[in-house]
Amino acid sequence: MKSTIINLKNKPLTQMLALTGTFALLTACSTEASTTTASSDGSTTEATVESTLASDSSYSESNSTAISFSDDTITVDGSGAAADGSILTITQPGTYILSGTLSEGQVRVETVDEADVQIVLDGATITNSTGAAIYVKSANSATITLAEGTTNTLSDGETYTFEDSEDEPDATLFSKSDLILNGTGTLVVDANYAHAIKGKDDVTIAEGTYEITSVGDAIKGSDSLFISSGTFTIDAGGDGLQSTNEEEEGKGTLTIESGTFAITAASDGIQAATDLQILGGDFTITTGGGSTNSSTESEAWGTWAAPAEEAATTTTEETTSAKGLKATGSLAISGGTFILDTSDDAIHTNDTIQITGGDFTIASGDDGIHADNTLTIDDGTININQSYEGIEATEITLNGGNITLTSTDDGVNTAGGNDASAVSGRPGENTFTSTSEGAGLLTINGGTLVVNASGDGLDSNGSIEMNDGTVIVNGPTDSMNGTLDYDSTFNMNGGTLIGVGSSGMAMSPSSTSAQSFLFTSSIPLAADEAIQITGPDGEVIMTFEASTTAQSLVFSSPDLVNGSAYTITTGGTVSGESTTGIYEDTSFNGGSSTVDVSATTEASSGQMGGMGGNSMPVSGASVK
Repeated sequence: MKSTIINLKNKPLTQMLALTGTFALLTACSTEASTTTASSDGSTTEATVESTLASDSSYSESNSTAISFSDDTITVDGSGAAADGSILTITQPGTYILSGTLSEGQVRVETVDEADVQIVLDGATITNSTGAAIYVKSANSATITLAEGTTNTLSDGETYTFEDSEDEPDATLFSKSDLILNGTGTLVVDANYAHAIKGKDDVTIAEGTYEITSVGDAIKGSDSLFISSGTFTIDAGGDGLQSTNEEEEGKGTLTIESGTFAITAASDGIQAATDLQILGGDFTITTGGGSTNSSTESEAWGTWAAPAEEAATTTTEETTSAKGLKATGSLAISGGTFILDTSDDAIHTNDTIQITGGDFTIASGDDGIHADNTLTIDDGTININQSYEGIEATEITLNGGNITLTSTDDGVNTAGGNDASAVSGRPGENTFTSTSEGAGLLTINGGTLVVNASGDGLDSNGSIEMNDGTVIVNGPTDSMNGTLDYDSTFNMNGGTLIGVGSSGMAMSPSSTSAQSFLFTSSIPLAADEAIQITGPDGEVIMTFEASTTAQSLVFSSPDLVNGSAYTITTGGTVSGESTTGIYEDTSFNGGSSTVDVSATTEASSGQMGGMGGNSMPVSGASVK
């Protein structure tokens, strides 16, 4: 039969379902559907997902073969399948409806002409203690449909018996062909040998409820994993969701349109061999025991036990990864709600990250968000409540969004080469695309960024450029770190910047800045005390409550006039509420110390000088 090809270029899976909904399952009729993933420059590239038209979960009972299980007995009513003891083998294309309990057996698909097969699980329980419960050995594609209102269970044992020295299947539900799961029913998988659901080609999940416990990975798609919707509860000894083919161009992608995901994984929560794209969904992910089992501190971190059959072949790189969202290629997020509690990086890619939306709550034992190459944030709400370094990449561009982060080292870091600021040899440290000295660029064009850092607040091995937006830095208290730390230049051209911290390594923006700033390393400030900056005529320019003790302050605003004198009053209190520390239309009370500072574009640094070469003494400041 001639294949029917439908081009779904640049259309999400929901549109694909609408187009394919008019079709029933067609015998030996395949399609080629194209989905999109974001490339490193933010554009989209096609990732081909070959599948049947089985995204339509409808079926006709009158045209199907009914198969009933009772302990180790199989009854076949129809054609295309035969039972040999407790082994059911499907050899012809068509739809097969399975019900009942098979206590020790297997469902095999071995079509002679690489046909399409639909298996409807209609209240079926299949247990196989020596192999896969469902094994698709040969077919063009296999569709597993979960009948409405039913709960279906697949389980295996701790050891498998293989044919002819093979090492597959290695999953409770295993397919060598394209695999599609749909229907609104529930699938419970108890994987005791290795993985729960694994497809050697493309795996597409359109809907359904999945409750998975696995000693290995929960859901694996080699060429791609595409999830349109569904509810997933996963407890995995390996990765939660995974694609694996990194050898072939356009393969190894992982795309999620929507769904609800509760993932607890010893390794990565969601891992793509190449590109990862998330358009929406609700995600609660815990990896590696959570952020309390920090990859930056624990000497035993990364030694979680792999399944026995993988122990001899699993590399150190594969085992020592417990990231929340991970990609080797591009990682693009345009929406969704994320609660990530990870012992390793919460969001990580070896290439580029682009975030254009979403709501993130992150607790990380390493970096909150890390990209080896570039990281761009256009929109979204990001709260990094715990991290080693908050946001890290070779180049970071912030165009919008609301970001609040807390870090035990640098808040925002752009670097090249190895993670040089990390403790030498610590687990979880990262590399960067560029290895040259002075690599690193932080560009801030908009949005709000609040940094609470024990290390440097904003740190660049190269340059920083701020053109708009609001940046608040509650910086370090020790003298070896600074609110700002850059090796080349910090051009302050627009927006509002306020940063407080220790004075030892304090730095101002560069003399090449277009916008004036105030800088002093002579303020006495206790944590939770308020600062007010007033102009020559007593007008209030800024009221700010710091969350850390400080001796230095850097402030820049379009309201400053170059050469004018401003008074900084510390030790006060404020009333009202603020999520950033900046207060508007509030009353400032008290104040025990004042410093007069002139607005300037001349660079200055603290008592010990910063790493950017600005070693001149503090200018324009006097203490009253």
